[in-house]
Amino acid sequence: MRAVVACAWLWALCAGAVAGERPARVFVVGDSTASAYGPERAPRTGWGQALQSFLDPAAFEVRNHARSGRSARSFAEEGWLAPVEDALAAGDVLLIQFGHNDAKAEDPSRYDEPERAFPDRLRRYLALAHERGARPVLLTPVARRAFRDGEPVDTHGAYAEAVRALAAREGVPLIDLDRASRDWLRALGEAPSTLYYLHDPAQGLADDTHFNLAGATQVACLVVREWRRAAPEIDRAVVRDTDCGAPPDAPRARAAQARPSTVQHARDVPRREQPGPHGGPGPTVARPYFEDAPGLPFVLRKRVLQPGAGIGLHPQHKDEIYYVLAGRGRYVVDGAVHEVGPGDAMLTRPGSTHAVQQAGDAPLELLIVYPQATSPADPSPVGATRAPRGRMR
Repeated sequence: MRAVVACAWLWALCAGAVAGERPARVFVVGDSTASAYGPERAPRTGWGQALQSFLDPAAFEVRNHARSGRSARSFAEEGWLAPVEDALAAGDVLLIQFGHNDAKAEDPSRYDEPERAFPDRLRRYLALAHERGARPVLLTPVARRAFRDGEPVDTHGAYAEAVRALAAREGVPLIDLDRASRDWLRALGEAPSTLYYLHDPAQGLADDTHFNLAGATQVACLVVREWRRAAPEIDRAVVRDTDCGAPPDAPRARAAQARPSTVQHARDVPRREQPGPHGGPGPTVARPYFEDAPGLPFVLRKRVLQPGAGIGLHPQHKDEIYYVLAGRGRYVVDGAVHEVGPGDAMLTRPGSTHAVQQAGDAPLELLIVYPQATSPADPSPVGATRAPRGRMR
């Protein structure tokens, strides 16, 4: 009996409350931004296609009924709602996202004015869910990619406001996808945001409404993030992180950064030819990445050991990681020899002794990471021998 009672209020997790019961179904009704597409429509992807990847299938089974080109009116009048009516049951969830096509005044089969007709249509979806003992969740329409002076344009206006007002009046959970997706677009920026919509010059695509797989997945993440805020009880059913999107003030915070993020291209990083460190044989090449970045707590180096070169045996006074980018080598640590190649990583801890030798015909390329010095009297890494100016360990 206790499990059944828990199931009544943890509506989103009722599958896990009573052993052996089916998962709750998540029915998605909406338009082309959410609908599913076959491989023949690739790369177009609806956010409903990506939704299941965020939810434990033992708790939630996503059933995506969204259809391209439909409004709240035409989805019901053309019969697309009928399968949902037949299947929807107690404990299920109904995600309702319309608004893109409801605004098309030139098409009377889809148009609903936003003040009364549109919310009246949505109330019928809410009533269906309540009649079946399911939980409705209203979504404002996802943003189109439209910018003016660097700011995402509100293209849904009164329709998004109608959904917000209806959710408040009816006491229904709201996923404000319009605001969340505009915040996401604002942080992305006008040019980078094309990476998430259907922009592909090779295919002649410049679509600012529909998504590729990356965009659909990001929007699905926003849906689940906002859903968790509206209904924290679903947390146990979320199997991926939803730390996605951005706050409304992301550009302002970025502009105020004392230490801005940056990119260094290999062509701009100085190449320093050196003998093998710690008494190692042969020539090496070192490249110091972000050497002048203020406040960085670690050192990042790329070192290339030419054939025959090596890093000599030496005692270790700090944590240090070597990652093999290319080539092959032998890592000698604490009396053991390890053959290493691309993708292998070596962690040396304080108290060990280690050395590296290049092997084979190709240079051994290593990415090296270790902590910055902590002593203000000695800016060199702890235990390292300071190189003359212009040279680098």
